[in-house]
Amino acid sequence: MNQNKRAILFDLDGTLWDSTNQIVESWNDIRIQQGYDLVSHEKISSLLGQPMDVFARQMYPDQDFENASKMLEECMENENRYLEVHGATLYPNLRKVLEELHKDYFLAIISNCQKGYIEAFLKAHQLADLFDDYESYGNTLCYKDENIRKVIKRNNISEALYVGDIEDDGISANKAGVPFILAEYGFGNSDTPYRIKSLTDLFDVIDEIFAKTDLQ
Repeated sequence: MNQNKRAILFDLDGTLWDSTNQIVESWNDIRIQQGYDLVSHEKISSLLGQPMDVFARQMYPDQDFENASKMLEECMENENRYLEVHGATLYPNLRKVLEELHKDYFLAIISNCQKGYIEAFLKAHQLADLFDDYESYGNTLCYKDENIRKVIKRNNISEALYVGDIEDDGISANKAGVPFILAEYGFGNSDTPYRIKSLTDLFDVIDEIFAKTDLQ
């Protein structure tokens, strides 16, 4: 494991991969069985990055929260099984960028996803060796800012930054007290001075952020 106390923390959807097509396909298999209309790509894209309680209310508005959560769980279990086997679309140069970053930084994934989703990503694309830790809403039932703090604390990280693709990612990073880098190629936007158009842009932006802390 990389012992460097500086960490790069990543969101997953819209930052490391795009699994929209796979989510839609796997969820619709279950929704048909549940007697519900097919969910659209647009609907899933609009919700990616939100915690699972938001998904449950949006996907099953006619159900109480307990039933909606159970029905959503059926979709997510099928999704995890599908992704573990088939994977999804990785953003360009992902492995190469991660390999270079891991030489100098502690790497972790922090996502609002369900339990098993990050594990499916790591297994399908054989990337587990490049991440030192991960955490999700499904594991802790905590929102992203809390999970960022958990990962920082339990790994004794001295400095960290968070890379994500939507406004809520930036809000979570701010609440957790870490700089935020927006992946402009993802699903949303954020008012932050630190932005990348591709994963290969990360190196310069990371250097810029940590150079400022070196001067303090």
